[in-house]
Amino acid sequence: MELEVGDAVLCTVDRIVGTVVFVKIHGLEKETEGSIVMSEVAPGRIRNIRDYVVPHKKIVCKVLRIGSNGHIDLSLRRVTQKESKEVKKKTENEQSYEKILKSVIKEKAEQALEKIRGHGNIYDFFEEAKENSKELENIIGKEGAKKILEILNAQKKKKSIIKKEINLSSTNPDGINDIKHVFSGIKIAKIKYISGGTYTLETESDDVKVADSELRKIMEEIEKKAKSRKIFFSIKEK
Repeated sequence: MELEVGDAVLCTVDRIVGTVVFVKIHGLEKETEGSIVMSEVAPGRIRNIRDYVVPHKKIVCKVLRIGSNGHIDLSLRRVTQKESKEVKKKTENEQSYEKILKSVIKEKAEQALEKIRGHGNIYDFFEEAKENSKELENIIGKEGAKKILEILNAQKKKKSIIKKEINLSSTNPDGINDIKHVFSGIKIAKIKYISGGTYTLETESDDVKVADSELRKIMEEIEKKAKSRKIFFSIKEK
């Protein structure tokens, strides 16, 4: 895996020197260090940097700059909750793939992993292998590849859930029916009333990107209907 500016990466805090946090970046071919200046740890004034980071803590950071000398500047505060969840989930899957590989080919696993890393990161390699197992067969043989794919296909896919909180309010005399109209026709999202014009919308899918895309389309349709009926619409951002 080659880093690019804007990438979100999993790191482990190594040490804190003054107002600079030094971390070890995971997922690369060789151990790589990066640093986070205090202003990139969290927004606003920081009284005690250790309220946010401590040695050995795993955090997700965003790549800000890659110097000509290989030094990597990172940011913790610019990582969204969604990006953090995706990176951590990807790491969990990589660890799962490694365990499956070791259970199937045992002592030959480390050699195989080294070859797989030569193709890129472990997660992407196995995701592609689910569709086309040729490269996996080349590395561990047809029989081993067949066993691994059987295990992967047998694993129950965990549903990805995307949730958003919105506000709808109307001063129209028939405002309640107007809001009912806004929600009419929505079938693939769960709608829950919270209080005072606040609602949550939730979609789920085997693919987090699909769930997110579906919810975005629904939100756009709700906003369009709300405007046509002069209903105040807003999205609560986390």
